[in-house]
Amino acid sequence: MVFVHGMGGDRTTWHGQLAALADRFTAVSVDLRGYGDSETARGPLDFRRDFAADLVTVIDHFGLASAHVVGLSMGGRVARWAALLHPDRVASLTLANTSAGFDALTPAQVEQFIAARTFRPHGDAMPAGYGTEQARAMMAPGTPEPLLRQAGRPLQGLSASHYLQVLRASTQQDRGARLEDIACPVHLITSDLDRVYPPEVTLEMRNRLRDAHFTCITQAGHLSNVEQPQAFNRALRDFLLQQAPLQAAHHAGD
Repeated sequence: MVFVHGMGGDRTTWHGQLAALADRFTAVSVDLRGYGDSETARGPLDFRRDFAADLVTVIDHFGLASAHVVGLSMGGRVARWAALLHPDRVASLTLANTSAGFDALTPAQVEQFIAARTFRPHGDAMPAGYGTEQARAMMAPGTPEPLLRQAGRPLQGLSASHYLQVLRASTQQDRGARLEDIACPVHLITSDLDRVYPPEVTLEMRNRLRDAHFTCITQAGHLSNVEQPQAFNRALRDFLLQQAPLQAAHHAGD
């Protein structure tokens, strides 16, 4: 299983899942390029291809033909493109608190979306307290302050220039994804208090998929795996235990 973080996360976003699933699965979380301990690639970012390639590299590292991929928010959008661009490498998809892309937005609305999340950087550091502020805007009302600070820590540690590059590229380029072409099993997870991608966004995705499992987690905002980890882990485990065992990759000469 490969876990993929959102725009403001990193691999630590998934520690509550790795520990809970370790008894049955080889579960790993990644730092996408420019996040956590991963280096930032030079040049412009191709949101669809570059991040999907990062996931394939991780799958290759473990010598597997394919892996179950779990993504939240932007990580779900990355996972979706991985399944479309590399269908033989993704055994199943769990798409949590995410969307089908930005096709419904006009160019002006895209710019408004970007502008609402943009700031004027001073040097290359994120503004003080920005991570916690974003976590408070995304998580359920009444979330304890320590959990808000924990959720906001990965974003606070990002390079400001990389964050702004990912924000623009992921918004402008995440278009034209044909959910109808996804052939692997799909599990959609939403939350009743998600203000970023409300449950109706997930239901619209469900209508476009051939056959998708659906879970709505209660009393959770946009970061459902952090806010309600037990419910998230239970839903994820139930879905994955229904999937066929994975096979190791076969290489010439083996």
